[in-house]
Amino acid sequence: MTYVWLVVGLFLLIKGADWLVSGSSSIARSLHISEFVIGLTVVSFGTSLPELMFALAAGTKDAPELIIGNVVGSNIANVFLVLGVAAMIFPLPTGQGTARWEIPFTIFSSLVLIALLNVGAVDELSRGDGVVLLGGFCVFVIYVYRMIRSDKSKEKLWDHESHSPVRSVIEIVAGAAGLAIGGGLAVESAQAVAIAWGMSEAFVGFTLVALGTSLPELVTSAVAACKKNADIAVGNVVGSNIFNLFIVLGISSVYRPIAFDKSYNIDLVVMVLAVVLLLAFMFIGKPRRTIQRAQGGVFVALYIGYIVYVTVRG
Repeated sequence: MTYVWLVVGLFLLIKGADWLVSGSSSIARSLHISEFVIGLTVVSFGTSLPELMFALAAGTKDAPELIIGNVVGSNIANVFLVLGVAAMIFPLPTGQGTARWEIPFTIFSSLVLIALLNVGAVDELSRGDGVVLLGGFCVFVIYVYRMIRSDKSKEKLWDHESHSPVRSVIEIVAGAAGLAIGGGLAVESAQAVAIAWGMSEAFVGFTLVALGTSLPELVTSAVAACKKNADIAVGNVVGSNIFNLFIVLGISSVYRPIAFDKSYNIDLVVMVLAVVLLLAFMFIGKPRRTIQRAQGGVFVALYIGYIVYVTVRG
């Protein structure tokens, strides 16, 4: 039953995020907020909500390894697995701004996290570090605001249907409830699975939980690739990774400091290298700034290799 409850918890996290995004998007559209803003804010944040709620629930149960494992594992899965699968479905061309600004900003945010976790006498992400991460997100918001003001991108990013205000409110309430309940179930079940397998909580976080909470990004990007809408596929992953690092870890560490085992620095390095490789692929092959099918296959193979490594490590 532990595995059943883990699946139920992850399902509630994913479905809760979907309901919340749907209801919020509908209300935002009724207020005449542009599709670009909705996609870059509501949708990106919505696909990161499972990680956030799981992290907060893990914080209340004193499970720091699950928090770090979930965020870092999700970011690795987002690049290697999500973009890899999407690119294998259809090559993913990206805008000049993505290669010039958004992907380098993701690398920068990852390096900031590594510095915060490894500098200082205490091996933890403190409340002060959380404030720094939230400050980094404010910088990202300013960048997004300036990009919107300069009208660099007007394409439609999301196509959730509009519906009545009553249904929108119901979806938001149901989504919030699903996230809260699902987060608690998922954390308790993940801890039980770790004990049953004789593995660390970090292993469960880097693998099962990370993959489960990355499902919204995987579904969103795969569907976008099928519709040949590369901006959603790539933008969703880049935005989600930034949300995970700055918002999920920022809020979680402000709520409660997160202890860190430096043996997991290798996973942080893999997270950075994944985004560096993504940036490199932007300039390898023709046309430029396009993730080719073969490169997507490389991403998926690297993710399988990483999972094998984590499993052997235990």
